[in-house]
Amino acid sequence: MSEASEAPIRFDTKIAVLLREDLETWQRLNVTAFLVSGLGAQLPELIGEPYEDGDGVPYLPMFRQPVLVFEATKETLTTAHARALSRALPRAVFTHDLFTTGNDRDNRAAVRAVPTGELDLVGLAVYGPRNAVDKVVKGARMHP
Repeated sequence: MSEASEAPIRFDTKIAVLLREDLETWQRLNVTAFLVSGLGAQLPELIGEPYEDGDGVPYLPMFRQPVLVFEATKETLTTAHARALSRALPRAVFTHDLFTTGNDRDNRAAVRAVPTGELDLVGLAVYGPRNAVDKVVKGARMHP
C-alpha cells in the first residue's frame, strides 16, 4: 500500500495561530510566519521529515500537521493569551511594537519592556492537546 492510499493521520494535538482582525494583509502573513517559527524552533517534534521531489532534489522539512489560522478582536486575543498562560501551553506572541523593530534583539527588548497584562498583542501561536487549544481560541473564527 502506498503512502497516498493510507488512511489520513489524525492528530491529538493542534497548532493554532490567532491574529487580530484589524491587521493588514502583509501584517497577517508576517505575523503568522514569525509566530510559527517560534513553535518549530522550540518543539522539534512538530517537524516532519525532509521533502524530496521526483528528481531527488531535497527540501527542508515542515510541520508534520496542519496549522489552523484564526482571527479575532483585540479583546478575544487578550483572553486567548490569558487562557494559553493558565494552561501552560507552548506559545509565541507578536506585539504591535514589533512592526517598528528590525531585528531579533530589538524584538525581544520590545516585548520585555511591557508587563504581561499590557502587551498590545496582534498575534498568538499555541500548541497542545486539541481540546486545550480549542479552549484557548474559543470565540475566534477561522481566518477567511
